[in-house]
Amino acid sequence: MTTKANFPAAAGSVVVPYGHVVGNEKWRGSEIAQRLQGKIKLIFEDGLGLVDFHLSNRICILYISEADLVAGDDFKRRLVRFRNANSLGGIVIVERTQISDQYFIAVQKLVVLELGMVLLPVANQGEASQLITQLVREQSKDHNSNPFLRKQCSQLLEASVFRTVQRIPGVGKTKALLLLQQFGSIHRLCNASVEELELVVGQTVAQQIHTFLCF
Repeated sequence: MTTKANFPAAAGSVVVPYGHVVGNEKWRGSEIAQRLQGKIKLIFEDGLGLVDFHLSNRICILYISEADLVAGDDFKRRLVRFRNANSLGGIVIVERTQISDQYFIAVQKLVVLELGMVLLPVANQGEASQLITQLVREQSKDHNSNPFLRKQCSQLLEASVFRTVQRIPGVGKTKALLLLQQFGSIHRLCNASVEELELVVGQTVAQQIHTFLCF
């Protein structure tokens, strides 16, 4: 499903009943909506702006389909507009298929490194519905956190960041772990100087990292 580019950036105040998911009206009748029905309580609303699904009053999902990736850069502008206009925690679900795989690394860099959002790849809408169901059920275990576990979100973010850092030229699992331990957050890593990076990974790799992140 291709996202239109003329949605307002902010979704406004959305109240999500506990244990429910609020979906953008454009998803009514879609495969993902049909698969969610009966597993979670799904309600639809107009006026969600750039957001596809609200898991809570603070956490939402933006869905990037294979068609979005192939169509061009509209999805990138959508993500940037969302991040600039919202304080909500955004989880980006991306369809990673044989056709869209060539675009994935660039999307990963944008979402995780530049925008600081959670990125979760799926093969199709059916897999996405299973993921959303899992997230909703996980947060429902903690009645003191309405309704999404911050720990779960943090774990997802850390895993996505770790995988992305490993993809930087010259960086493997060991160096990725050292870098994240040293700088503490992906934003600090992006803002680190070559000299600061050298203290952790040496001159050659430090330059490769700096070139990659500043590209």
